[in-house]
Amino acid sequence: MTVNNALAGGVFDAGPIEPDDHTALLRDLVDQLGKRSFDSRVGRRSRPDVFDDTLWRRLEDTALERLTTTADVDAGPAEVATLLYGLARHAAAVPIAETDLLAAWLGRQSGLELPRRGPMTVAIADATTTRNHQITGTATDVPWAATSTIVVLARIADIHYTGLLSEPDIRGGHNLAGEPRDTVRFTMPTDHLRAVGEQVHAELCRRGAWARCMQMMGALDASAALTLAHTRERKQFGRALSDFQSVQHALAAMAGQIERGRAVATLAVAAASDFGFASQQTDFAVTVAKTVLGRAAADVITIAHQLHGAIGITAEHPLWLFTTRLRSWSDDYGTAVHHAQRLGHAALAASSAWDLTIGSGVQYSGGRLR
Repeated sequence: MTVNNALAGGVFDAGPIEPDDHTALLRDLVDQLGKRSFDSRVGRRSRPDVFDDTLWRRLEDTALERLTTTADVDAGPAEVATLLYGLARHAAAVPIAETDLLAAWLGRQSGLELPRRGPMTVAIADATTTRNHQITGTATDVPWAATSTIVVLARIADIHYTGLLSEPDIRGGHNLAGEPRDTVRFTMPTDHLRAVGEQVHAELCRRGAWARCMQMMGALDASAALTLAHTRERKQFGRALSDFQSVQHALAAMAGQIERGRAVATLAVAAASDFGFASQQTDFAVTVAKTVLGRAAADVITIAHQLHGAIGITAEHPLWLFTTRLRSWSDDYGTAVHHAQRLGHAALAASSAWDLTIGSGVQYSGGRLR
């Protein structure tokens, strides 16, 4: 798969791709599945959102739900980026990133026996040890906990433990977009958990931030497409909104922000493909992408709602499905401010401006992610 085509789309789409290009075939399949799901749920969205069981079964039938953690599929970051981007463009209500990139990977790293089918998610928690050799803890903002198998990463002092949760206490909640973000309380025997290194926690958070960057690109392009269509169709003073110079300037500013985000997101895909998620190069690329996309999202959200007017905030209009996801995803696995601070620390510690530009020998001291 061509890394440069993993996030193709938007204003500067590369155009038709050769029929034998696997990127185009995968993107077309994901778009069909996502569009079918979106169309079937028009007028039926709720807050909190409801797990799309039909879409999940179709993803399982096409072997897309665990692309990077199924040995015989031989898929990598470029393929899963295409999948996450495509589903996000249709506001799909399934935990693909949580299942494949996070829970399945974490379970494999710690030797857990995971279910072969069904959605999964990860709960990152601070925990304590009780006197009767039990570990108890609480994880907040866990995606899709009520409908998924939960793999926990619990921190006790400076040691991390993983395990499968059995009958946890789940308190429902949701983010701004209505996606389930639950509170999970658990108690389990210490011998049911396995110790892992700090590097596992760091890579898990990096994978989560990387996934949100890919999803944000899908939501950015969806927001732009809706805004462009609205300004072409909406008439004022006998002219389409898109004919007014001020509106054209706003659309150009939106396109510029999105393409800036696509550039850094593509860099993150390339780094993960070439060096793996555990590498310093990918850490740097994800930090840059999360910073740039978080800032781009704020500008795109503002412009999109300004050009839509009052209709853009109604429950009947699809714009909110994407702008609220953008706002929520930009805060997951470290806000744009957090990642910008990490870049600031790296800039101060860099031996030269060129080393910082290419991400060589970058050192961070901006705190741990949750």
